[in-house]
Amino acid sequence: MDHSVKQNENIFILGIESSCDDTSCAIIRDGVLLSNITANQSIHEQYGGVIPELASRDHQKNIVPVVDAALKNANITLSQLSSIAVTRGPGLSGSLLVGLSFAKSLSLALHIPLIEINHMQGHILAHFIEEKIDVGSYLSDEKENNFSESPSIQQQISSNKQPTFPFLCLTVSGGHTQIIKITDYLNFELLAETEDDAVGEAFDKAAKILGLPYPGGPLIDKFAKLGDATKYKFPTPKLKNYNYSFSGVKTAFLYFIQEQTKLNSNFIEENMNDICASYQAHLIRYLLKNLLAVSKETNITQIAIAGGVSANSGLRSELEILGKKHQWHTYIPKFEYCTDNAAMIAITGYYKFLKQEFCSLDITPLARYKI
Repeated sequence: MDHSVKQNENIFILGIESSCDDTSCAIIRDGVLLSNITANQSIHEQYGGVIPELASRDHQKNIVPVVDAALKNANITLSQLSSIAVTRGPGLSGSLLVGLSFAKSLSLALHIPLIEINHMQGHILAHFIEEKIDVGSYLSDEKENNFSESPSIQQQISSNKQPTFPFLCLTVSGGHTQIIKITDYLNFELLAETEDDAVGEAFDKAAKILGLPYPGGPLIDKFAKLGDATKYKFPTPKLKNYNYSFSGVKTAFLYFIQEQTKLNSNFIEENMNDICASYQAHLIRYLLKNLLAVSKETNITQIAIAGGVSANSGLRSELEILGKKHQWHTYIPKFEYCTDNAAMIAITGYYKFLKQEFCSLDITPLARYKI
C-alpha cells in the first residue's frame, strides 16, 4: 500500500516510547514538535533500581492517558495521524512489549503504517527536533500520574542548533556507551562501544556504594559541583581500540571506598563532595579521551552527545571546553531530550516516513538492538 503524502498535506507522526520506566508519547507535524507527554514511575526509587515487572505494569496503566494527553495538547485527532513510530528496542522486554502492542493495535485500527525505531538512533536524532517557541516540559503534580507536559503550539518555529553531516555522537546512558558516525538522518556507523558496563551504570553503581538514593547519577553530579576533582585518582582501562570498559573502574571505586571507610568510618560523609567530583571527572576524561582520538582519526569536527548521561553538567561543560580547544562544533541536547522521551522517537519516525521505511505488524521487541 502506498502511504506517500500528497503535496501540501501535513505529516503527523505519533511517537511512543516505553523502553524502560518512562511512558512517553509525542506528536510531530512535518518535523515540528507539537506535544511531548511523559509519565514517570516513582515506584522504583524504594528498590534502588528499575524492577522490570513493575515497570511493564505501570506502562499498561499509563499508555492510554499519555497518548490521549499528547493528542489533546497537539490539538489533533487520531484520524489525522499519518503513521505511528514506536521503540522496538533496545530496552526491557516487558516494557517494550506494552508500547509495541499498543502501537500495533492503533496502526491496525487506523489503517496507517507502523515504523519501528531503534531507541539509540532516537537519542541521536533528538538533535533535529524543531519546536515552537513556547514548547516546554513542565512537571505536573504527582497526583496526576507524574505527567510532564508540553503546551499546545501557537507561535513560530524555533530551530535548535543542529549538527551537519557527517558528525560524531557520543551516546551515553545507563545501558549504552557508544561513539557513532552519522552521515545522514538514517545512516549510522558504530565506531566504538563499551565492552562491558555502560557509563550510566558506573555512575549509578558508585552512587549506591555511597549510600545515595536512586537514581544516583544526578546526585553525584550535584555533589561534584562542590568538590575537588583532583583529590582522588582512579584507574583508566587500556584497550587496544577506542572501545570503553567500566567494570574495572567500578570495582576500583568499591575497593577504594571500602579501604577508606576501614580507616575512617565517617570517610564518605566527610568527603562526599570530593569523592563525587574526583570520580565524575575521571569518567568524563575517559569518555572524552576516546572521543578526541576518534575525531582525529576520522577528521570529523562536528561533535554531539546524546542519551541520559548527556544531561550531566560536568560532561556538558568539559565537552564545550574541549570543543573550543580543538575547534569543534559541539552540539548538546536540551535537558528534556537527554532522558527517554517520545519526541526523539517521533522525529526519527518522521525521517523514516519520508523514505517510506515501514515495518510489518508481526515484529517483536528486541531487548538488544544493534544500531
